[in-house]
Amino acid sequence: MSLHDRLSEDLKSAMKSRDQLRMDVIRMIKAAVQYKEVELKQDLDDAGMSRIMTTLIKQRREAAEQFEKGNRQDLAAKERQEISIIEGYLPAAVSSDELAKIVTLVIKESGAASLKDMGQVMKAVMARLAGQSVDGKVVSDLVKTALQR
Repeated sequence: MSLHDRLSEDLKSAMKSRDQLRMDVIRMIKAAVQYKEVELKQDLDDAGMSRIMTTLIKQRREAAEQFEKGNRQDLAAKERQEISIIEGYLPAAVSSDELAKIVTLVIKESGAASLKDMGQVMKAVMARLAGQSVDGKVVSDLVKTALQR
């Protein structure tokens, strides 16, 4: 079952069970996907939809941090619930060990020697991890650490 179909089915079941938060989150995902499909003038595959959901998660994390700074724990908690719902549609995240192996391998293959090569290494690492759930900041920190040695 494609991610598109799964979202539609889950939306129906959320409507039947009157789960308002889940309905809102699924509708938000579908709207973001539809917006991107109209922008690109083509249907997105599961990997493209995963990238959009990763962006949505990043937005929710930033919003939760801002709500916590503003002492709005109730709104921060809602954002975190939305994150957990969205993460349910993403493939399993790559482990930190696997990530470190990929970063080391890419650095060896590309011959990167200093922080000046960070952009090139990041591009290659993210290309290898396409379609997988990965936090770009974590990858960036790993690459930076590896290149500073």
